[in-house]
Amino acid sequence: MSRSPSGEGGAKVSPMDIFERLESEVRSYSRLWPTVFVAAQGETLVDEAGKRYIDFFSGAGSLNYGHNDPAMKRRLVEYLEADGLIHGLDMATAAKRTFLERFDSIILGPRGYDYKVQFPGPTGTNAVEAALKLARKATGREPIYGFANAFHGMTLGAMAVGGNQQRRSAPGVARSPVAPLPYDDGTEMNADSIGVIEATLGLAEREDRAPAAIIVETVQGEGGLHAASPEWLRQLADLCAAHAVLLIVDDIQAGCGRTGTFFSFEPAAIVPDIVCISKSISGYGLPLALTIFKRELDVWDRGEHSGTFRGNNAAFVTGAEALRYWQTDELENAVRAKAKRVGAFLAEIAEGQEAARATPRGRGLFQGLHSAVPGLAEATCRAAFERGLMLETSGPDNDVVKLLPPLTISDEALERGLAILAESLLAAADAAAPGAGT
Repeated sequence: MSRSPSGEGGAKVSPMDIFERLESEVRSYSRLWPTVFVAAQGETLVDEAGKRYIDFFSGAGSLNYGHNDPAMKRRLVEYLEADGLIHGLDMATAAKRTFLERFDSIILGPRGYDYKVQFPGPTGTNAVEAALKLARKATGREPIYGFANAFHGMTLGAMAVGGNQQRRSAPGVARSPVAPLPYDDGTEMNADSIGVIEATLGLAEREDRAPAAIIVETVQGEGGLHAASPEWLRQLADLCAAHAVLLIVDDIQAGCGRTGTFFSFEPAAIVPDIVCISKSISGYGLPLALTIFKRELDVWDRGEHSGTFRGNNAAFVTGAEALRYWQTDELENAVRAKAKRVGAFLAEIAEGQEAARATPRGRGLFQGLHSAVPGLAEATCRAAFERGLMLETSGPDNDVVKLLPPLTISDEALERGLAILAESLLAAADAAAPGAGT
């Protein structure tokens, strides 16, 4: 379906005009992908002109199972046709009960996790805000430490524990009194990051300003795809336990299978005190967030943390259906196989395209390429879009090409997407080479 609206005198108006004229300048993805999308299925999006795009973005990690999963869509349509309750605040509903039962029997129980579940609001930053508030209430302490280059959301509390205040600055955001902690990013500068964290905690205790919690991402999605090692995560968990500091894992983008296991911290064999979940927990791209925590931390008073849209029953319906993917190890094994393929491919093109000065990062289907050439990652994403592949950048300097294909992507589509990525990187590197265009 094509569309060519006309203005005064029959002059053609760009299909993007209404967005440019009326929508706030804060928009970003519509600038990265300047077209109007009308349909999507699986790993494919279609725009008004009928052009098809392979999706290596997955709604910023909200569509791990692809667009319009048939089984989830069928359940949702059946629920709507039966006049199922949509808005329920925190009322008890049949849809919520089914979701909780399946989350417990499929996810928590088999892993031995005795977590309570809170529905704090519709998005990931709501899950983080609830986690921060709960940590402070449970410990009676105020400071919460975060990491360099971390990102936990765009509300004020989440931004205050983020590690890139310059990029995520906003009026009224209180800066943390403690500098962001060093992350396990593989650099020589942070080789003794655990030692630095231990010294920081010791000093805080001596000065009677011990933190309530430390919040960490196992893979820094927004921060450049640095992936913490299992050993580092275990050491961090041990440090937190030794100093009576709660460990919060932000699993909003890295969770729901993105790194292979349902929770990204499973390979480290740790049990965080609090876990933040959102994005793909609904399975269908519908707003839903969970803050889960150890049973002894459930110190909330009635109604102490609430929100009008914390009971999205449509999301409970699709989320319960999405959990079927985790009844067996089929998806987990498929993700590992695809991740191995992606990792090998990224290593190959990084080695073969020396001009890109690229280095692979990440794990699972949460990988990417860091380029030391200024602007190359952004140019690669633009070139990829022109060729029918949707990618975004990551990192404080937008210097990482970030791959987030659906976990369910077909092998054929994965290979086509990787080939477009290689072609786009080469085109961008050639254009950036000294003397190009002269």
